[in-house]
Amino acid sequence: MKDYKELRNLYSDFIYEGYEIQKQEDKIVITYNFTIPNLTSFHPKYEFKKFIIDDMAKNIIFHIGLVELISYWKSTLSPNVYIKAGYIDEDQIEWFKKMYFYGLGELFYRNNIDLNINNFMNIICEVDKKETVNIDYQGYGNLIALGGGKDSNVTMEVLKDQKEVNDIFIINPNVVTIECAKTAGYNDDKIVSIKRILDKKIIELNEQGFINGHTPFNAIIAFNAYLQAYINKKKYIVLSNESSANESNVINSETNHQYSKSFEFEKDFSNYIKKYFKIDINYFSLLRPLSEYQIALLFSKYKKYHKIFKSCNIGSKEEKWKWCNNCPKCLFVFTILSPFLYKDELIQIFKEDLFEKKELLNTFIELIGYGEHKPFECVGTYLEIRYAISKTINNIDGELPYLLNYYKNNYNLENLNLDLEHNYNEENNLSPTFDALLKEELKKYV
Repeated sequence: MKDYKELRNLYSDFIYEGYEIQKQEDKIVITYNFTIPNLTSFHPKYEFKKFIIDDMAKNIIFHIGLVELISYWKSTLSPNVYIKAGYIDEDQIEWFKKMYFYGLGELFYRNNIDLNINNFMNIICEVDKKETVNIDYQGYGNLIALGGGKDSNVTMEVLKDQKEVNDIFIINPNVVTIECAKTAGYNDDKIVSIKRILDKKIIELNEQGFINGHTPFNAIIAFNAYLQAYINKKKYIVLSNESSANESNVINSETNHQYSKSFEFEKDFSNYIKKYFKIDINYFSLLRPLSEYQIALLFSKYKKYHKIFKSCNIGSKEEKWKWCNNCPKCLFVFTILSPFLYKDELIQIFKEDLFEKKELLNTFIELIGYGEHKPFECVGTYLEIRYAISKTINNIDGELPYLLNYYKNNYNLENLNLDLEHNYNEENNLSPTFDALLKEELKKYV
């Protein structure tokens, strides 16, 4: 990999030049224009179903570009970012700097980049302020973000009685996400999908050794969902992020692979949209009061999704999305579901017993908190993973599979009197109505 200090010297500037809106027969194409002088330019695209473009929509489209740019800026970590596509004030600049910095925490950690929130980036807006127009907006119903994993399927089930006022939101829909939505009872006219198209030049730079790593994808979901909620006159944007997302990956560090899924980001984004967009759309995660363990408990009861859902990021790159059965995400999902579905039902999902795979031992050790750091994936807390393992060991009458036997011989079982099933994190943004719905669903099975 190229030295990031040299890259910052060679390519000191990154420019958000603007965006173009192209109206086609049945869709709208947004092309963003980013430039790194003396290196290259990037032109990522979004494709939306045709809609009326007013000043508010343009402002949100501009903001999507502010998040999109980080996928390209990271290649050189240019110290100066010039905004020519629209206006943001000093408070907004500080908001985006915080989101970029903590959203790139994993990238900085894994690439040994020694920068702090004060010196990693200067944002210079070169556009004069324009007067904003207050909009008379009255939304109704929910826009549910769907990714194809267990969490968003649980959200659809909790809100199944509101199906008439729900729309499902998907970025880059595929067979898995569409089938999950349709299994929940949503037809094509209730599925709001957009297509995000990366500029392939970023892949070429990655291959040449420019900086590469994880970016805050949920921030992209947030602003895109906001645009679609506005277009479709929805009142609520409903995410499926859990309390477990708040735990960092590195002990005594703020490095969190899931930063843009965290409650801190959720609060920051909610405050931002209220202050700068000033329309009645609320953004929150329905599952924030729950842990991954509790979500797994609920999902284990929704059998109709078990042969459909997928979470493996490696397997998602295959022509047909599958479980790779070799990565931390696969082992985590297998583990967190094991108290409820081990053994036969889990093997039906994954096609093999991951607890018997000796090659997953190091990953297993990292997941339970005895490695150098937690795997950089969307996985649960150390405590709930160990709790799930201890539950499963207690459930097995007979010989233990390899990984569970290793755990029993080397570590103490968790205290099952902790009763994680009944935990409820009150630090959330649920309204009384949504809070009651979630508690009612939990009571059915706990």
